[in-house]
Amino acid sequence: MTDSAIKDVAAEPAGIGLFEKWLSVWVGLAIVAGIALGALVPGAFEALAALEYASVNLAVAVLIWAMVFPMMVNIDFASLVHIGEKPKGLVITLAVNWLIKPFTMALLAVVFFEFVFAPFIQPEDAQQYIAGLIILGAAPCTAMVFVWSQLTKGDPAYTLVQVSVNDAIMVIAFAPIVALLLGVTDLTVPWQTLLLSVGLYVVVPLLAGIAVRRWLTRGGGAAGEARLAGFSSRIKPVSMAALVATVVLLFGFQGGTILERPLVIAMIAAPILIQSYFIFALAYGAAFAWKVPFNVAAPCALIGTSNFFELAVAVAISLFGLNSGAALATVVGVLVEVPVMLSLVAFANRTQGWFKRD
Repeated sequence: MTDSAIKDVAAEPAGIGLFEKWLSVWVGLAIVAGIALGALVPGAFEALAALEYASVNLAVAVLIWAMVFPMMVNIDFASLVHIGEKPKGLVITLAVNWLIKPFTMALLAVVFFEFVFAPFIQPEDAQQYIAGLIILGAAPCTAMVFVWSQLTKGDPAYTLVQVSVNDAIMVIAFAPIVALLLGVTDLTVPWQTLLLSVGLYVVVPLLAGIAVRRWLTRGGGAAGEARLAGFSSRIKPVSMAALVATVVLLFGFQGGTILERPLVIAMIAAPILIQSYFIFALAYGAAFAWKVPFNVAAPCALIGTSNFFELAVAVAISLFGLNSGAALATVVGVLVEVPVMLSLVAFANRTQGWFKRD
């Protein structure tokens, strides 16, 4: 890992910021605000829903880009040359992210919504929730990875390599995996819309992030690193604000459904919770058995557990619509993610004595 790449990650403040720490609270408040505004000014949300082109809602697209772009600027693909330096953690996370996690999430979704909760929901709604959970499970985390790694004092070089590799694979593998799993659940897969979503919400912001990063770090040295760190610091609040605004919009569109059936949130959360703790146990246990040092074992398990919920929300909206059950399922993922991940960070820190030191 180059000194510059490591410093880019190290430049992020240690620990978790106030906004990220209470993200579940802000998301909860955004849900309440969205439901209330949807009931008070339904015409405004109908107008926003009409801003659509080629199955893409323009208002939500702008917010999703605002969320995703700051993450992409921090991805240094030069770090890929160091892919073989600590292969064990990388192998574990990639196997979990791409060979296990999407399929276990699909299995849990089918079990819960075609069997466990089947007496309480309509079959068409069940298929929508399954679709949203599949999309969520197939989207590995990009941004919050750095936060979880810092909270466990993880190896910043490893974390950066992991994120870079995941993003490179995601460009190619995300759409086929989602299409395969949606097909298994007997849902029609609009391939054109799916590929358009991956292009809009992964490829385009990724290319823009690479271009801006190169421009900021032109000339190299401390000056380039300072420009990148300053830009990332200034734009980070935009990403968080866009996330909250997206939740307000989504729940504004979904407000009527939620008020009629508030237990649907708990139903969607159940398989997400089981999936999160299972995936962490699997990856963390594999790292322990393979004698991976703690500063790699903890982030590799946390990276495998977390989700790229911004991408999941965007794809669900593009495929099934703003007021769909699939979009609602991905938004519930946002609500569940932060408290779950913080509990896993605490567990990892308490058990670090199980692992050797690097």
